[in-house]
Amino acid sequence: MRTTMISMTVMALLSSHSVMADDANALRAKLTNIDNLHANFEQKVTDVNQKLIQSGSGIFALSYPNKFYWHLTEPDESLIVADGLSVWVYNPFAEEVTVMDVSQAVDASPIALLVHRDEATWSQYNVTKTAGKAECFDISPKEARGNVVAVAVCFKGKQLSAFDLTDEQGNLSQFMLTEQRPVSPSEKTLFKFAIPENVDIDDQRLKQIQ
Repeated sequence: MRTTMISMTVMALLSSHSVMADDANALRAKLTNIDNLHANFEQKVTDVNQKLIQSGSGIFALSYPNKFYWHLTEPDESLIVADGLSVWVYNPFAEEVTVMDVSQAVDASPIALLVHRDEATWSQYNVTKTAGKAECFDISPKEARGNVVAVAVCFKGKQLSAFDLTDEQGNLSQFMLTEQRPVSPSEKTLFKFAIPENVDIDDQRLKQIQ
């Protein structure tokens, strides 16, 4: 009886691993169709009790590999730009820029899978299809490493339509995308951050502390 139970447990674990691998491959196939993307977004942030903390809007763009643009324009402006090597986080109100290596940003959030396709990055996360949502996927790190503990990504056909981020405190940030289209040649500059004058720079790149 004990041997039978152990065999059943092993088979269940192997089956679960196979399903997760299939789900990860399905997500990767979806993302393969999105080499670059430009969209508007509406953001809603709720706390662990589902109380609304903030709502806002802005512009979202990505370009494979390793390039990302997130510009919150309402209610308060903030900007995140990944240029392929570094990630720049700009707070106009505080007049401060934080800069880190792309690898540090990858460690911090599963959202990195949107602009990465290498095995080393994907092997750090579990991917499963969201129950009851055929075109949505849940992503979570295999080991806790950053403030973002879970991501949900949804598609409509070949389009990325929404994604959710859950942080350590249980706050849920939901992003609904509209007006999706490819990034135009003239918009490639979105992924190049120009340091404003008279701002404090917090440079956290690894080469700065070695």
